[in-house]
Amino acid sequence: MQFHFGDHLLDDARRELRRNGEQIALEPQVFDLLVYLIRNRDRIVTKDDLLASIWGGRIVSESTLTSRINSARKAIGDSGGAQRLIRTSARKGIRFVGDVTDYSATEPSPPMPIDRPSIAVLPFANLSDDREQEYFAEGMVEEIITGLSRIKWLFVISRNSSSVYRGKPIDVKAVGRELGVRYLLEGSVRRSGDHVRVTGQLIETETAAQVWADRYDGTLDDIFTLQDEMTMSVIGAVEPTLRNAEIERARRKRPDSLGAYDLFLRALPFAGTAMPENADKALQFLEEAIQLEPDYAVAHGFIAWCHEQRYLRGGLHASTRDAARAHAHAAITAGSDDAMALAMGGFVVAVMERDYITALDALDRAITLSPSSALAFGFSSIVRAWMGDISTAIEHARIGIRLSPFDSLIYLPYVGLAYAQFFAGSWDEAANAARKASQSNPLFSVPCYLLTAALIRLDRTSEARSSSKRVLELQPGFTVSGLVAGNITTPDRMIILADALRRAGLPE
Repeated sequence: MQFHFGDHLLDDARRELRRNGEQIALEPQVFDLLVYLIRNRDRIVTKDDLLASIWGGRIVSESTLTSRINSARKAIGDSGGAQRLIRTSARKGIRFVGDVTDYSATEPSPPMPIDRPSIAVLPFANLSDDREQEYFAEGMVEEIITGLSRIKWLFVISRNSSSVYRGKPIDVKAVGRELGVRYLLEGSVRRSGDHVRVTGQLIETETAAQVWADRYDGTLDDIFTLQDEMTMSVIGAVEPTLRNAEIERARRKRPDSLGAYDLFLRALPFAGTAMPENADKALQFLEEAIQLEPDYAVAHGFIAWCHEQRYLRGGLHASTRDAARAHAHAAITAGSDDAMALAMGGFVVAVMERDYITALDALDRAITLSPSSALAFGFSSIVRAWMGDISTAIEHARIGIRLSPFDSLIYLPYVGLAYAQFFAGSWDEAANAARKASQSNPLFSVPCYLLTAALIRLDRTSEARSSSKRVLELQPGFTVSGLVAGNITTPDRMIILADALRRAGLPE
């Protein structure tokens, strides 16, 4: 970006300040201070703003701050007495008040994708004096960009484009316009002894509102393992956060302006409850989405999942089963590079066809494509628990839970964990996992019947009967014979589950 004021030209990209064509040498902090003031000339900039933006939150003495402001004034022909360009407001802060021509304002911004959210990952600030942490921060950013790029429904700006902002003060709205992105992810790395703290925040560029923020702590026993773990944690948190933010954005759009992507977003809250009455509502949006975009793989995946919900918990109708199968295979075929579509399709194939070879191939490909997908690990844990691969089911459930603890779909790995622990005879662990699944999705009947069965096995009959009433409140047509007919697991495991539910008083 270039700014012209008086006889000065400030070029942010080249980090140059010129007066009548002659370059003026500036310390980096003074240059950044000047850029920040000009970019924020529509408001008074406080001391805290400067410390956060120029010094990355580090403590700076009053004399240092005053010295840098005076240097900025001197460089552009101003002074503390004149205050023609940089004016002090007592007890408030400072503001750039000169007339500025922003040459970048006339340059066309890249178009923002309308069919999926767009995001740029900015260079993470190294808040340590240790140069090695610079490499750690750069490595994390590179891995985060790679991981986010594997999420099919995201548009991710390349590292080469976002790296130009390294060490510069960030105007979120301006960067959003320059890169054509709806979201920015920025963060920092700080080392203290053998301890490392990574912070991250996700910002919506149009409003500069913070969508998500968190911090991660670790030790430097194995720096590469630590980098991988923190990277996966950031990606696992960002994906559902972005999904929820996009759902809210789609809700605000006029109904007559909805595209396939917006329709898909509007369907997600209904599909995510995993209950047939809400699946019907989701299908209205999803069917319209594939009319607009017939090869929309993830929409086919969600349609398949909705029909699976309607089949298992809405009457075991053959036409519903056939629709689930057809859309599951469409999702796998069209979504060979889409982890969410593969996970949905693979799960439904496992339920509807018991074709575990195809199902596990799709689920494993989803995990390979997007190792941060809690959804894929959750579905994988459920399928593997049904198959009897208990150790893998527990492992995948725990990975899914660790990856995305605040995701609205976190109940899926908890359900997988509850099934696995129940079939392993670990009744306490099964009950705990089922409770957490219910807390995450109170409308879903499956965690309630798993909790009921586990409580019966623990001889906590009174609690089990109370839980069984909740099953019938959520799914009035529930019967043990209907669950058995759904054929979700092997006969020997189903006998154990069905017997416990009968003992709890659920109808045959």
